[in-house]
Amino acid sequence: MTVSTVAGTALSELKSAYDKDGYCPLPHRFDKASVELLRQRVAAISAQSRPEVVHEKGSDIVRAIHGCHEFDEVCAALVRHPVLVELAETLIGGPVYVYQFKVNLKQAREGAAWPWHQDFTFWSEEDGMSRPDAINFAIPLDDVHEDNGPLLVIPGSHDLGLFDLPDRSAQTGDWRQHVSNDLAYTVSAERAERMVEERGRTLILGGAGSLHAFHPSIVHSSSNNSSEDRRALLLITYNAVDNAPANPTRPSFLVGRDTTPVAARHDERLVLESA
Repeated sequence: MTVSTVAGTALSELKSAYDKDGYCPLPHRFDKASVELLRQRVAAISAQSRPEVVHEKGSDIVRAIHGCHEFDEVCAALVRHPVLVELAETLIGGPVYVYQFKVNLKQAREGAAWPWHQDFTFWSEEDGMSRPDAINFAIPLDDVHEDNGPLLVIPGSHDLGLFDLPDRSAQTGDWRQHVSNDLAYTVSAERAERMVEERGRTLILGGAGSLHAFHPSIVHSSSNNSSEDRRALLLITYNAVDNAPANPTRPSFLVGRDTTPVAARHDERLVLESA
C-alpha cells in the first residue's frame, strides 16, 4: 500500500517512542524502484571529483557524499517527500528545513568504523546551533546486517547532554575531521561502555529502503564493514527553522544555508509503502 500521510495515532506513538529512546523505526519503506533510483544517483555522484565526495583515509575508496540535495534533482525530490516532511515537523514540533544531507558508504571489506560520538556536538560547537531541535532520518540503500557496519545506538542517551568536549583551542577547524573516522569530537570508549552497561545498546538493522529516526544527541557508533556486502546509508537531517545557526562557517554542503521551510511535494518516482 502506498503511503501518502501518517495517521494521527501513529504519529503520537512514534513521537512517544522517539522522545523516550532517542530513536525509533518508522513504519514505512521505500519500494525497490525508488531504492534503485537512489542507488544510481549515489553511484553517479560518487564518480565525480568534487569537494562533496569524501574518501577513506589514504585511499580512493568513497566514504561519503554530502549535500546532494543541492545539486541532484532526485535527492532534492526526496527531502520534499510529504511523509518525511510530516514526520520531521511532528517529531521536532514545527516547520523544518534541510540542515544536512549525506550518504555514508561502507564498501565491502573496506568501510571503516565511526567511533562513538554525538552529532549535536559538531553542530553546536562548529556551527553554533543552539538546541538539538533537529532530527536524522536514516534510509539504508543496501540491506543492513550485523556484519556490514550497522549503526549502534545507546537508548536514552540523547537526554544526558554532551560528553567529552575537547579544549576548543586544540581544534584545527578542518571540516575534514568532521567527516572522517578521525573525528574531532568523540565520546570516550570508557564512557560509552558504562552507558551501555546502564542502558543497553541497539543495532539499527533493516532492509534496503527502510526508515529510522534518531536524535542529534544520541550516542552512537558503527563498526568496520567486515562482510562482502556494501552498506550505503542515506541520512537526511531536518532542523527547526527557528533553530538555524546565525553564522555558520563550514561548507554549505555540511551546513545548509537555505532555511526556508521545506514545502512537501510528491514525486511519483519515490514511493513509500507501509512496512
